[in-house]
Amino acid sequence: MTTTSPQGRTELLRPDGSPVRVLVVDDEQSITELLSMALRYEGWQIRAAGDGHGALQTAREFRPDAVVLDMMLPDMDGLTVLGRLRRELPDVPVLFLTAKDAVEDRVAGLTAGGDDYVTKPFSLEEVVARLRGLIRRSGAADRRADSVLVVGDLMLDEDSHEVSRGGENIHLTATEFELLRFLMRNPRRVLSKAQILDRVWSYDFGGQANVVELYISYLRRKIDAGREPMIHTRRGAGYLIKPATS
Repeated sequence: MTTTSPQGRTELLRPDGSPVRVLVVDDEQSITELLSMALRYEGWQIRAAGDGHGALQTAREFRPDAVVLDMMLPDMDGLTVLGRLRRELPDVPVLFLTAKDAVEDRVAGLTAGGDDYVTKPFSLEEVVARLRGLIRRSGAADRRADSVLVVGDLMLDEDSHEVSRGGENIHLTATEFELLRFLMRNPRRVLSKAQILDRVWSYDFGGQANVVELYISYLRRKIDAGREPMIHTRRGAGYLIKPATS
């Protein structure tokens, strides 16, 4: 899935609408901090580790969609880390960082299962561009047509107006569809009644809040009935949609 950020960048998202996760592994703190800052600017969630054991432990807990991995670490080399990483995350793309520019080193990294590499010193723009390509190709970011919105197991096709959850089709009225579309275009974001009224009904806020409550209740009966809830109320703030907890 992709969206356009306020800065005009096309953001990569996981199929459930949550940010892409990237693990950065390097024993030079200045490099991990610089990379983390640049990648967070892309809207991604970042974790960092300074050695191989820390990288493996973090990967186990964080379940990254991509890994930036230094070839030379204090406790083990990057190829060893990659081998162990592949046992638990066989499909996660890995971008090697290396100070070595010899052809045999690059070949060794790619032969061992690395997906790409950059040599130090590198440009942040190059690292970001290569990561975006790896994430797209790996399928970690949803590659469905832009007309399909996905949050957890809930899918909405803006072109065909079809909605399904867990593979089960759900029939919605035109207004229910517009309300759900607005929620799904803003996953995990609390939307106020005023925002919903303005977007779905084009009303100025003033005495019409009950219509929002009414249609939220209609949606819940169809989307959440007998399932883990996805539509949530934040008292005094508004409503949000997010993947079910289980």
